[in-house]
Amino acid sequence: MPVTALNASAAAPANGETLLEFPDNYLLIDLCGEHDRNLAVLEDRIGVQILRRGNRLAVMGDAEARARAAEVLRALYQRLESGKGLDLGDIDRELRMGPAGREAGPQEGDQTEMFGKGGPADRVEIRTRRKVVEPRTEAQKAYVRALFDHELAFGIGPAGTGKTYLAVAVGVSMFLGGHVDKIILSRPAVEAGERLGFLPGDAKEKVDPYMQPLYDALNDFLPQKQVQKMIEEKIIEIAPLAFMRGRTLSNAFIVLDEAQNATSMQMKMFLTRLGEGSRMVITGDRTQIDLPRGVPSGLIEAERLLHNVPKISFTRFTARDVVRHPLVAAIIEAYDADARARERLEDPG
Repeated sequence: MPVTALNASAAAPANGETLLEFPDNYLLIDLCGEHDRNLAVLEDRIGVQILRRGNRLAVMGDAEARARAAEVLRALYQRLESGKGLDLGDIDRELRMGPAGREAGPQEGDQTEMFGKGGPADRVEIRTRRKVVEPRTEAQKAYVRALFDHELAFGIGPAGTGKTYLAVAVGVSMFLGGHVDKIILSRPAVEAGERLGFLPGDAKEKVDPYMQPLYDALNDFLPQKQVQKMIEEKIIEIAPLAFMRGRTLSNAFIVLDEAQNATSMQMKMFLTRLGEGSRMVITGDRTQIDLPRGVPSGLIEAERLLHNVPKISFTRFTARDVVRHPLVAAIIEAYDADARARERLEDPG
């Protein structure tokens, strides 16, 4: 019977060092990462020093930091023992969510969910053709649940928080599970503060640059040839918001991305496209509105009008939920702090 990471021996000598012993040297190599890069990440994020000694890791630092590092190392090793890979995103997820978000084997009474197989199981994850996607923060976990549980869900917050990525993952999962017949992805074709002028080509070639992030997400979850075939067969539609007018979207998973750039009329038009058997997700960032000055954002208006409507879900993200480079979170926090300071100056009362 293999020894799991939770049974790895640990000691805390008086010199401020914790020793962790792992039985499988090959898994330990994966745990440490190429040139020990995984250990370097943990050292930087937790504030400890980690040294390799054969099949042991020596963790040095204050008692609280050592305990945290040992907890994370055990959990990551357990992930490797279960046959899963380990990348920097998995490390970030474990650091953010800790024991509350950790994967565990099936246990009696476990109430977390696995999506993509049609029912609850032992953990929160989204199964697609190319990868299994796992929420990295509590807000992301709540968002994923909301996408499966509600026919209309909003994800609002800064860039890099996984709003669109998770929505497309859920859409692919629901399609593969037979819950919807098609996937419809849409964005307002609004220039982000630039004047690009006349774009050559047919209608598709003109709007594709605006839709590229949606193509990128799809290619993460499905083989590229399958994506192309599904687009040709109209099983997947990627279109500007303006193309949605006059349609009723039934038995589909529908995502409106960058919804802060939809006008009030466009938002109302889009929301009223929802048909039988469909799920709709609206994502956006209130701080990145590119509409002309004086034109109100349909996302802000929809949030104000619909926040108390039953069966509509709102998940709000903050800089703490950013899962890109750590500097992105710091940049967002700096801009948010400046905006709050300006508001206080403009409204001292």
